[in-house]
Amino acid sequence: MRPRTPAVARLHRARWAMTLLFAATTAACLLVLATIAVRTDGQSRTHDVDNDVVHRADVLARTVYFDANSALYLDALPDDDLAHGADALGVLQAAADAQPQLRHAYTSPATLPEQADLDWIWQLVQREQQTVLFTARGAGGREFHWAAAPVWNGDRIGAAVLVGDDPAQSRAAHDRLVRWLVLGCAALVLAAAAVGHLLSGRAMRPALRGLEQQEQFLAEAAHELRTPLATLRLVMESGTASPARAPAALDEAVRLVDRLSRLVTGLLARARVDTGTQEVELTPLRLDQLVEQTVEELPDRSGVTVTTEAAVVDGDPELIAQAVRNLVENALRHGGGTPIEVTVTAGRVAVRDHGPGVPAEDRTRVFERRVTGAASTGTGAGLAIVRWVAEVHGGTARLSPAPGGGLLAELLLPPHRAG
Repeated sequence: MRPRTPAVARLHRARWAMTLLFAATTAACLLVLATIAVRTDGQSRTHDVDNDVVHRADVLARTVYFDANSALYLDALPDDDLAHGADALGVLQAAADAQPQLRHAYTSPATLPEQADLDWIWQLVQREQQTVLFTARGAGGREFHWAAAPVWNGDRIGAAVLVGDDPAQSRAAHDRLVRWLVLGCAALVLAAAAVGHLLSGRAMRPALRGLEQQEQFLAEAAHELRTPLATLRLVMESGTASPARAPAALDEAVRLVDRLSRLVTGLLARARVDTGTQEVELTPLRLDQLVEQTVEELPDRSGVTVTTEAAVVDGDPELIAQAVRNLVENALRHGGGTPIEVTVTAGRVAVRDHGPGVPAEDRTRVFERRVTGAASTGTGAGLAIVRWVAEVHGGTARLSPAPGGGLLAELLLPPHRAG
């Protein structure tokens, strides 16, 4: 695994920052929605409890009445279904200017308010002259929501029906909702973080691919330019040391500068093709003549023989020349000083050396970028260029053992399509 460059590390940090931002934004939105949901549910449950006790108190108050002698009749109250369903129920009655007393309690007296609260309730009903709603604790300490509905005795309130509802069950349901909301929001935040991490990774793939292409371009540019620059330096030093050789050195320097110019042009063309800003321009060209010219321009071509037959392909001359040059230079560098044979046939350039060859398991791998191969191939930068050139022309590149020993490297290109 290659170590991360600072630029790649910054992109990965940015990816995690985007993931955290995505998760935080989701969490903030969910928090707002959950808060609204919790408040709405709490208010709704309280409203339902209050409506229930008010409804029960109003209906039950109509089953209680005073006769002509101001006697309170409660006979119908115990048989009413609403009375059976109440958590707490009682009837409060008071004679004129007397302390109100519980006339009947249909639940445990411990659930009903204490006397001080009963006095306050009675005063509240007398003042409001209608059903009142309030919260108070029973004698046993439990909190109830109460409704007190007046029972009229002529033109005055002679009694009040008290109905209480214990909100504990509703609160328990509300608490369960809150717990589920917390768990659900946590799960959604984790899911949002995972999705955000995935999406940010996909969004950064082009940037990472661009960085990789840039690094590859720089490595291949250095690989391509190293040899001609070194040769140019030797030529200039030779011409400077011997004035008699200066004219020849100058001619050689001009030739090398022309070669460097073509190399730079080819590298820039590849960079533009890789980034999608330019397409490879395919033109009919004589492959045999191009290979002969490329080998002729090599600074060290001793031991290289070229055998050609007329062959026409559609391609970019600079890119194909670059691929051929890499094949021959790799053979010269890693062929163990053996003769190099270059053969050109229809759509095929074959370069053979008589060196130790390449193991079968490495013959595909050495075409990968930044791979160091065995014996005849050296670093993978030059062969990576060969494969790339072949692929953009619709062809392929391969290595195979040569008959009698050595390595056979081939650049295969589609033949020219007439018309």
